[in-house]
Amino acid sequence: MINNKLKTYNQSQHGITIEDISPSARAIITKLLEHDFQALIVGGAVRDLLLGMHPKDFDIATNATPDQIKNIFNKDCRIIGKRFRLAHVYHNREMYEVATFRGMAASSERVVKRGHIIKDNVFGSIDQDAMRRDFTCNALYFDIENANIMDYCNGVDDIKKH
Repeated sequence: MINNKLKTYNQSQHGITIEDISPSARAIITKLLEHDFQALIVGGAVRDLLLGMHPKDFDIATNATPDQIKNIFNKDCRIIGKRFRLAHVYHNREMYEVATFRGMAASSERVVKRGHIIKDNVFGSIDQDAMRRDFTCNALYFDIENANIMDYCNGVDDIKKH
């Protein structure tokens, strides 16, 4: 499933345009980029666009922490989650999930209570984040700056097979 080798697909290879991305998602990403953070569309939206479908939502992944996201978006942001904190950013009456890239937690870094992990806030890099995702197609990242898809886990090939 995972080969840990980044494949990059340009627009002529995948056909997705910047205009296919929700204007609100683009605005949120642009604001994060203006604050010198990485920010990309991730997961199901990229899969749906590759399949020619309209995504029901656009999730965003970034290297900004939830607190940094909150500082940028202020009243338009709400931090949620106990085990893994992420931000809900509101734009034009729509909510967008903005999650920080996750890394692998050493077992000593996890906070465990009565056999349940209650805190797992280990932030990481984009490639670490891709390795943690449940399906290869959820490890696809779309960059609005250049319309490239970044594929760490052969998700594009898996989509083509189905």
